[in-house]
Amino acid sequence: MTPFGDALRQLRERKGVSQKEMAAAIGVSPAYLSALEHGRRGLPNFDFLQRVAGYFNIIWDEAEELFSTAGRSDPRVVVDTSGMKPEYTAFANDLAKLIRQLSPDVIGEMQDILDSAKKRP
Repeated sequence: MTPFGDALRQLRERKGVSQKEMAAAIGVSPAYLSALEHGRRGLPNFDFLQRVAGYFNIIWDEAEELFSTAGRSDPRVVVDTSGMKPEYTAFANDLAKLIRQLSPDVIGEMQDILDSAKKRP
């Protein structure tokens, strides 16, 4: 499951709507919604996100958070290390191979490091 899939499912369940009802209302198939929720589809497009926000009549802040979450939810990430030092490429490849084996604690530690790096000028 992707962060967006999880957020979409929580929103849908919080509003008491089935996948079938939501799909019919926003013009997609229930199978597509299921695939999004389970991380078997790529990123949804902006039009889809707008339809979801409109369907649930969510406020701008919540819609913006949903859009941001969608942007961080591509289940098939490509990391382009061309032109970088060899250790960057090795790190990206090691991460790709080992990510399924990492514990939630290790993922949390790595996320903390990334968040810290985002704050640096």
